[in-house]
Amino acid sequence: MEGMDRMEKKPIRITDTTIRDGHQSCLATRMRTEDMVPIAAELDQVGFHSIEMWGGATFDVTHRFLGEDPWERVRTLKKVMPKTPFQMLLRGQNLVAYRNHPDDVVEAFVEKSAEVGIDIFRVFDAVNDERNFETAFKAIQKAKRHIQGTICYSLTERKMGGPVFNLDYYLRKAKVLVEMGADSLCIKDMAGILAPYDAYTLIKALKKTVKIPIQLHTHYTSGMASMMYLKAIEAGVDIVDTALAPFALRSSQPAVEPLVVALEGTPWDPGLDLSKLLKLGEHLEAIAPKYRDFLDTTKMAVIDTNVLKHQIPGGMISNMVSQLKQMKALDRIEEVYAELPRTRKDMGYPPLVTPTSQIIGVQAVLNVIAGRYKMLSMETQDYVYGLYGRPPVEISEEIKKTVLKSYKKGKEPITCRPADLIGPEMEKAKEETKGIAKDLCDTLIYALYPKTGVDFLKWKYGIEPMPERVKPKTLEDIKREDEAIARAKAEAQKK
Repeated sequence: MEGMDRMEKKPIRITDTTIRDGHQSCLATRMRTEDMVPIAAELDQVGFHSIEMWGGATFDVTHRFLGEDPWERVRTLKKVMPKTPFQMLLRGQNLVAYRNHPDDVVEAFVEKSAEVGIDIFRVFDAVNDERNFETAFKAIQKAKRHIQGTICYSLTERKMGGPVFNLDYYLRKAKVLVEMGADSLCIKDMAGILAPYDAYTLIKALKKTVKIPIQLHTHYTSGMASMMYLKAIEAGVDIVDTALAPFALRSSQPAVEPLVVALEGTPWDPGLDLSKLLKLGEHLEAIAPKYRDFLDTTKMAVIDTNVLKHQIPGGMISNMVSQLKQMKALDRIEEVYAELPRTRKDMGYPPLVTPTSQIIGVQAVLNVIAGRYKMLSMETQDYVYGLYGRPPVEISEEIKKTVLKSYKKGKEPITCRPADLIGPEMEKAKEETKGIAKDLCDTLIYALYPKTGVDFLKWKYGIEPMPERVKPKTLEDIKREDEAIARAKAEAQKK
């Protein structure tokens, strides 16, 4: 770029996602705390803006599938990583679960999260309804922690524009989040569909519109992510999310190492030590065999080029395929692809992210199999009734009438904040966990996940034995498995 030597230096800040979204995206969130601790102190010394290490699916998977206390992970890592701010992903009123929770649960959860060591709360909502941020924002402010207001990036066209997700939409949302008290703004590109020149246009406009730092989060799914980051950096973005190479690319974030070298000597040079990053990557490569069963190796390509066309996140496709297989109707997948945009339009064009991606996907399958809206999921009815929030576009009266025709909660959608309809639950949760929960963190595990939470608390306190399925595999276990497989193959060849 001409005149780069005359440009003001503005080192890009980098958030590392390796121990949250990196392994969530590549390895089904299965990385254990014991494999994070050995690199924690060195990770803390790299000079990252923050370490995203909690939230998303980590709370669920940690207690349910790994037999670990999710709260203890934060405490443990904070002891060896006191320098770099800890960041988490919070699903607004959903917190780290899959439904809206009452305000008292949200307040208690944020309070305890700040207490155990979370410094930055990235708060998002599946339909970008700011009302689902209100309680979380107030609780984060009360805890004197950093609020990162988040806009889920979505499209209806190939590129940014059209009647819904145009530049004005994102600028309006950004202004609202600033007014609500956000300390920084995140554009969350969960499907990796933000094109490089759209990113340049968007970041340029946002920098003129809001005065708080702007962070960009993307996934490598489509293959555009690294190109997009470079254009966003040129446009003035303040912070980007990356992962260490072994847990990067695929449906994870761009790798940090090539970005560091690409920006070396430029005004945006982050100044990170490549040697340190490579050493951290070596540790991940060493422990990776423990998690190999969770890595998707069904395709040669490490990107999903189909997302450039249909914009459907990979997890949403796998859910639909599973549903069609159960119905013995996998041959109708192309019909479902054609139906998806129609169903999404009917539902007011929600961004395709958990849980709306599942709601739209399931209903599209039902529409193909049984006829349009002849069969309805309870989640579709809840959504149209307004229990997930206000969609980007008003749902038509015809669709409301059709979907809510036999809905027991009401025929007219609510207009209030969804959480206003949910009564307090913390006292009930405390009562129901008497004799098993030792503190408020235990109670919150139950409040968020009543069934699996109770199971975990019984394992934690030795009331019931921990099942073999949640016990960790060692590298020695993997070696023995490999040797057994090799022997079996040798025997088969002899025969």
